[in-house]
Amino acid sequence: MIAFGPVPSRRLGKSLGINNIISRKVCSYSCVYCQLGITAKKIILRENFYEPEKLIQEVGKHLKKLDPDHKPDYLTFVANGEPTLDVNLGEEIKLLKRKFNIPVAVITNASQIYNENVQNELLNADWVSVKIDSVIEATWRMINQPHILTPLTKILEGLEEFAEKFTGKLNTETMLLDNYNTAKAELEKTASFIESLQPDKSYISIPVRPPAISSVNPPSEKNLLKAHQIFEEKGLCTELLAGFEGTDTGITGNAWEDILNITAVHPLREDSMKELLIKNNADSLVVDSLIEQGVLKSLKYNGKKYYLRQYHY
Repeated sequence: MIAFGPVPSRRLGKSLGINNIISRKVCSYSCVYCQLGITAKKIILRENFYEPEKLIQEVGKHLKKLDPDHKPDYLTFVANGEPTLDVNLGEEIKLLKRKFNIPVAVITNASQIYNENVQNELLNADWVSVKIDSVIEATWRMINQPHILTPLTKILEGLEEFAEKFTGKLNTETMLLDNYNTAKAELEKTASFIESLQPDKSYISIPVRPPAISSVNPPSEKNLLKAHQIFEEKGLCTELLAGFEGTDTGITGNAWEDILNITAVHPLREDSMKELLIKNNADSLVVDSLIEQGVLKSLKYNGKKYYLRQYHY
């Protein structure tokens, strides 16, 4: 299947997915946390998977089946593997925008970003998310299990080059794993590099589906909060992607929903929580109830009390 959805996405609204890679997983990485399992074919040379006209035709057919009210906000390349390994990606992006007049997004592991052709093709997208799990070579290799010839130093240089040229929305995503990349010094190095890219948003994610390697575990709430704080201290607009259904952030008059929605994206400091309760004409009993039900957790970091959405696996 080439086109699917649209599916709700906190990052992209209604996102119609496009799988421009053949059915089995073809990627330059075999990330230990990947929900698609071990990579079937690990490559770094780009290939021809579908003729661009075939891909456009399939997306058009799918769009015609949708109710007008379900028109997607984005056409998103989110493949069964790495979308930039598709040698036709650039032409496909141009054709999609020209034919359907819908913004195009690409979610990439950034392993090909040092390739000037890939950079130029991605410049035509409206929204790009790049994976940066670690900027330390040993950790990067342990987590992402890249093709042996994939060069981290060139990837980081390519990211800097692309960030300077790209005029759309640039986002980063960092997957946190217990006992892999949660040390403070490592998080600070990763955050410092991401800060140099000046992204629109930096997302911190955790594995919420069965990973390729069964021994992989998510970080503790304390380490997740620590990472969020380190990223924000670098001036990054940081959000958590923890698999929660909450999509709206703001004061709606429903304290219960507001707390769950906001803490799914940002840890709430105690003073902010009190302000939220006041604006919603609610009291601390709401918070106590959410904690008792196991959907909210309180913890301290740097002497301050925070509330964080409790995630389950």
